[in-house]
Amino acid sequence: MASTSTLTMKTIFLVLIFVSFAISPATSTAPEECGSESANPCVNKAKALPLKIIAIAAILVASMIGVGAPLFSRNVSFLQPDGNIFTIVKCFASGIILGTGFMHVLPDSFEMLSSICLEENPWHKFPFSGFLAMLSGLITLAIDSMATSLYTSKHSVGIVPHGHGHGPANDVTLPVKEDDSANAQLLRFRVIAMVLELGIIVHSVVIGLSLGATSDTCTIKGLIAALCFHQMFEGMGLGGCILQAEYTNMKKFLMAFFFAVTTPFGIALGIALSTIYRDNSPKALITVGLLNACSAGLLIYMALVDLLAAEFMGPKLQGSIKMQVKCLVAALLGCGGMSVIAKWA
Repeated sequence: MASTSTLTMKTIFLVLIFVSFAISPATSTAPEECGSESANPCVNKAKALPLKIIAIAAILVASMIGVGAPLFSRNVSFLQPDGNIFTIVKCFASGIILGTGFMHVLPDSFEMLSSICLEENPWHKFPFSGFLAMLSGLITLAIDSMATSLYTSKHSVGIVPHGHGHGPANDVTLPVKEDDSANAQLLRFRVIAMVLELGIIVHSVVIGLSLGATSDTCTIKGLIAALCFHQMFEGMGLGGCILQAEYTNMKKFLMAFFFAVTTPFGIALGIALSTIYRDNSPKALITVGLLNACSAGLLIYMALVDLLAAEFMGPKLQGSIKMQVKCLVAALLGCGGMSVIAKWA
């Protein structure tokens, strides 16, 4: 089942890329400067390449630390998955993911799809970024719901018998077994982990591609520190979800591996395509802009609904106002950190 879900995630990602390229319009009406490098004095290909190599190594290490830390937390007494500190850290990481969607991915999409390098019609006539983010959120909801239903049906979890005779018992729902409830929660965690990884992989490839393709040394220097911070704490959020999903060690390793290498892979791909890829070309703007919009909707939905709302409405936080305040502060700090980083990234 997990292999099928992973294949579905990869298929969705590839479809997004092909659809984005397919709807890219002709570039004949774009300004001449949109297909060439800008005259920015910071643009220097010779100096940019070593910085990109440093970025690959630094981001890979930061990603591995971030996604790996929660997976080894079972060996640390105060970081147990059912402990208060783990919950607070997870809320902080969820705030990071929410901040990424609102402060980085979605604004980038708006900026790209409103560029002067794109035709007036249709790109300046309709807010495609907001529309696709909204649509992506709803589609993520549908995938989330249907995947949970399919998993539940396959494992016969949560099937509650009802009375069939006459009398008051007719409308009474019998209690669900404790084992069924635990299994349903476990399957829910697995769906969340898979869908969240899909959204993170999409935007990680995009930001890696953009960094790898640019020759602006001023931009790259700021991005290295910002992306290391971003990947580390985003990895903590994903790692926490993977841990709660209780996959086998091999599946945990594969999910962590794909997260850790996605951004470095995007950077390497950007370096390889740097001779033909232009950040301000219409095709690049449309492709990356649409992918960012889709990724933003997915990340915002996952952060608010599957991560933060699930924690705040769960029995652990509902039983303690003090824990709710701590987790809210942690989420705000996560969002605030990503908001500050938006100044450089």
